[in-house]
Amino acid sequence: MTVPEAPSLVADCERCFALCCVLLPFSAVSGFGMDKPGGTPCPNLADDDRCSIHATLRRDGWAGCVTFDCFGAGQQVSQVTYAGASWRESDNVGEMAAVLSVMRVLHEMLTHLTEVERRSPDPAAAELAAEVVWMTAATPHELLDVDLDYLHERVGAALEAASARLRSGPDLRGRDLAGRDLRDRDLRDADLRGSLLIRADLRDLDVGRADLLGADLRDADLRGADLGGALFLSQSQLNAALGDEHTAIPGGLRRPDHWG
Repeated sequence: MTVPEAPSLVADCERCFALCCVLLPFSAVSGFGMDKPGGTPCPNLADDDRCSIHATLRRDGWAGCVTFDCFGAGQQVSQVTYAGASWRESDNVGEMAAVLSVMRVLHEMLTHLTEVERRSPDPAAAELAAEVVWMTAATPHELLDVDLDYLHERVGAALEAASARLRSGPDLRGRDLAGRDLRDRDLRDADLRGSLLIRADLRDLDVGRADLLGADLRDADLRGADLGGALFLSQSQLNAALGDEHTAIPGGLRRPDHWG
């Protein structure tokens, strides 16, 4: 049996049929400019599957679109799962929406497992990553049969073990630090998983190898901060935060355009 090629984990909108703009629901309170049900094309979507207001999304009240990241799931579903067939040609948009949601979770898991392999190799994590790669090449029906809860437990344990091997800082997991001035705190190698850092002030802080898995960084001030060694930081978290040209970010992530 041919081993499937590992998918790209970076969104490539040129190879996607704007699936996130059509299949996924979104709401005005989440920064999407309006409420839209899943399966309905965004009114800003042009006939060529491009966003007609892409250059002014944040200014026009669509910051949620800037923050969103599919981890490459969009082009995987478009080009591999459905072999290049657009939602425009489908009579089962509901199935495509469910498949995209599963694929995005798989790609996010694979992104973090790939980081484990790079920073703290572990045979069990490598086997799990290979298993997830197989899943990303599955058929729509096979993808919808994936037990995501069980898989999440296994991947979570692998990431937890890697974090413990790499860190030795304070435990701030799940803490509500929203709006706090944290510049006088030593956050190096801290466990910040799931913490609320909305509008927190982290200017010029060196967080070392802090674990930021699932931390809410919306409007967090990261100007001048050193996040270059942070664990499990995602592009969507960076997109939601505020930074500048002096903010150090991990390799493989892109400096958001709105940082200037």
